[in-house]
Amino acid sequence: MPDGDPRVFFAAERTLLAWVRAGLGLVGMGFVVARFGLFVRIVRPDAAHHEHPWTGGVGIALALLGALASLSATWQHRQFCRTLPPADLPKSYRLAPGLFLGFGVAVAGLVLAAVLVG
Repeated sequence: MPDGDPRVFFAAERTLLAWVRAGLGLVGMGFVVARFGLFVRIVRPDAAHHEHPWTGGVGIALALLGALASLSATWQHRQFCRTLPPADLPKSYRLAPGLFLGFGVAVAGLVLAAVLVG
């Protein structure tokens, strides 16, 4: 590889986006677990369904885990990009959208966990 190869940055960005996707999946699964009883009542109002007492806690934990995954991956990506020489960064390419997405998913997961608690 020649000096100043932007593939290093793009590999790091793909890793970030994979972690953000995993975090988003965990946040979504947390919502599904916490609110599955509501879905059953809507789909089958005549069916007797008893929510388990632990589904809310598990859902909140999954949402928090997703937020933590996205937050830590975004922070790590930000720190790594600071160590790259300017030649490894693509010209006219903005770092902010990936960071905004990662931190945004983390904030959404935290807000969802707070809503599920309340």
